[in-house]
Amino acid sequence: MRARQLGVSLGAVLAVSAVLIVLAMIGLKLAPSYIEFFAIKKAVNALASETRGGATVAEIRKSFDARAMIDAIDSVKGSDLEISKDSSGVVITAAYRKEIPLVSNIGVFIDFRAASKE
Repeated sequence: MRARQLGVSLGAVLAVSAVLIVLAMIGLKLAPSYIEFFAIKKAVNALASETRGGATVAEIRKSFDARAMIDAIDSVKGSDLEISKDSSGVVITAAYRKEIPLVSNIGVFIDFRAASKE
């Protein structure tokens, strides 16, 4: 009686490796956009909490532009912010679309929305 060998073939290892490499490449292309989104969200939340005293819209936009310069935020400018007031304070919203090219003419569109009240 002959014992049967069990294991993974070289083809299976190469196929799984190729899939993992493609997923890692996509993740590395998308990561900077998400890092920038979280920086925008952090700036919007910080501005909303700082302006409880009643800053003007122009002051809020100028303060966001200063934070954007420090945090290397390029997708949103102070003029792109939607600023409104409700009973609890200032509500700041930044909504934008990011296009990320992947390979050749294939890309990804991601709609981001950061608001101080969510």
